[in-house]
Formats: sequence, C-alpha cells, structure tokens
Amino acid sequence: MNKNPARHVAISLEMEWAYKQHLEVFAGCQKYADEMGWNCQIHPAVDRTPISESGTSFDGIIARATPAIAEYAEKTKTPLMNVWLNSQVKNLPGVFPDYNRSGEMGAEHLLSRGFSNFGYMGCQTDINARQQYDGFRATLAEHGYRCSAQLYSRSRLTGTAPGWEEFVSSIKDWMKNWQLPIGILVSSDLHARYLVDICRSNNLKVSEDVAVIGTGNETSICESPPSTLTSIDMGFAQVGYQAAARLERLMNGESLAESTILISPSDIVPRQSTDLYACNDPIVSQALHFIAENCQRNINVSDVVRGVTTNRRGLERRFKQALGKSISGEIARLRLERAKHHLAQTNSTIKEVAAAAGFRDADHFYKVFNRIEGIPPSQYRETHQQLFTKDSQR
Repeated sequence: MNKNPARHVAISLEMEWAYKQHLEVFAGCQKYADEMGWNCQIHPAVDRTPISESGTSFDGIIARATPAIAEYAEKTKTPLMNVWLNSQVKNLPGVFPDYNRSGEMGAEHLLSRGFSNFGYMGCQTDINARQQYDGFRATLAEHGYRCSAQLYSRSRLTGTAPGWEEFVSSIKDWMKNWQLPIGILVSSDLHARYLVDICRSNNLKVSEDVAVIGTGNETSICESPPSTLTSIDMGFAQVGYQAAARLERLMNGESLAESTILISPSDIVPRQSTDLYACNDPIVSQALHFIAENCQRNINVSDVVRGVTTNRRGLERRFKQALGKSISGEIARLRLERAKHHLAQTNSTIKEVAAAAGFRDADHFYKVFNRIEGIPPSQYRETHQQLFTKDSQR
C-alpha cells in the first residue's frame, strides 16, 4: 500500500449533533485514513480556514458540503467529497446511502409480515425521504398494493409549540383514514418515535394495530423505551470509508468514472414495533409465525401443517388466498433473507451459511439461491460485503 503520511485531510460533518449518521461516517473516514497514514483533522468550519500565499493547508476535504464549503474548495482548488445527500450544492462528487433501496427493504419487511395496508411518513423537502418513498411505493406496487403518505415540513418539528401541535394534529388526521392493521415506514428513527407516541395517545397498539419501521438504527432511540423500534441500518460507516477512498483518487489527480455512488443499507434490524404477522386469516397468521420462528431449521410444508394443527390442502389453499403465495415459497424466501444477511455481514463459509439459514446442505442452498437470485452466493457476497473494503473500480 502506498501510504502518504504528509496528506492533511479536513473532515467537516457537524459531529456536535452526535447522530449515528455523522459519527459512523467519521469512523469510516478515519479507518481509511489510518490505513493510508493520513493526518485527519475534524474541522466543523473548514470554509473559514485562512488561506496563505501557498494556498490551503488541506490536501482534501470530506464534508456535508454547504455552499460555503464548496466555494472554499473551489477557490483553493482542494478536492472535496460530499457525504450530504440534501446538500444545496449540486454536481459535487459524493457518496451517499441508497435510500431508494431502504424503501424497498421496508416494503419487503412489511409484506413478509402479511400486511396489506401501508403508509409512509417523511419530510417533504428531504431528498432522502423522497427517494425512500419512491422505493417503498414501487415495491408495494409490484405486489399490487398502494400506500398513503404523510409528507410534512421539517419546520413544524422545531421552534414554537404551535408548529409541533400542527404536526401532531396532521398525523392524527392522517390516522383517521387508516385501515388497520397497517405497516408504516418512517424516514428517521426520531420521527418514528414521534409516530409511536402519537399512536399510543390515540389508543392504537404498536405493533398489533400499527407496525412501525424507522430509518438509521439509532440504538439509543430504537431500544428504549418499549416498544423497541425496528429500523433500517443505512451503512453509514461504509459511506465514510468509500468517501475517503474516492477522495484519495481525487488527490492523486485521477478522474472518477461516476460522480456519485450509492451504498446499500447494511440490514433491517427487527424489533418489537413490527413483531406482528398481519393476516385476516388466523390460521395463516399462525403459520407465518411458525415459519419465521423455525425457518432456520430444515423444516418443510408438512412441519408447518403439523405446527398449526390443520390439514395440508386446506392450509395451502388458505395461504394462497390470503397472501398470494405458497407455503414453500415463504419458507424459501425467509431462508434466503437469512442467508443473504449472513453472506453480507459474516465471513462464514457457504456450508455454514446454508446450515444457519435452514437449507439441508450447501449444494441445495447454492441451487436455490442461484435460481431465485440469478447469481451464485459467492457473487452476492462479493457485491454486498464491502464494509471497509476499497473500491478500486470507482
């Protein structure tokens, strides 16, 4: 590895907010910097750094790029990598989480719980919320469902009490049109907590009446108080790491084939707020619970039938009518989701992944995975297991 200890890089991420997004992006940047021998400096106001006759003292900048920072980088000819999707400055090279994919993941999670009523809640001016909403509703549409949306102004959530009361009132008005049970995806964990609290004040039970998914996996928000909050981990550390890797190329005078790259979310972390299998048919709901709790074992349709004490033909018919899919298909889907998580998040062998996901052996796992996903497990791992790995092709 060609290290250059002389390189001096400024990191401007508004870390005083202490959100996981900023802290993990910083951690990813710093990990790459340590590997390369950079001298990194946290600098919340890099645009106000004095410019000497020889120019700026920074070789590169990683920032939530404000207009002032972008202007400073241009004036000093300092390579700049943007990690703020909602930045007012366009056409900057950047690395961002894939919020469209997070919307798809939220829809897939709620669909797997048997929901047929859906909603989305997010700030109307945020690019990330709009992208997430697009992914959410597109995935639902593929399965024949629609969703209602509550898009609100961020200004209602700050400042005067009247603004907050207007926000709460708008959510309660939205609730009047819900058909229960309903699954809701929210663009941030904090706002998901607001929704949970408003639901409770409106005598709605989480997760029996309303299943809620947040975004960001801020553990301090998600894990207390009950109900704990299911959330999508956006992979912010990988955003920081890849931003640093791309900045290295810019500092080397290289051009980037793609100005912007997107990092897929790491995972969806299930907690109590979606601990429900919504189905009008109680027998099918029982079957869904049984499959979810036992799919890591080598179960088959007969095991599910015995688990809910009914006959096979009747259960298969009811399953198809209620969910539009087969029992064996749901078993395979959950096993594949478990397997994909192990492939992306662990270094387990293919044989170990197959066993952990409930496949009878590695060969069976390989065939099923390749048939459904269109690629072998090893290729999926290579594509998705990129945490803290260099992206030399970008």
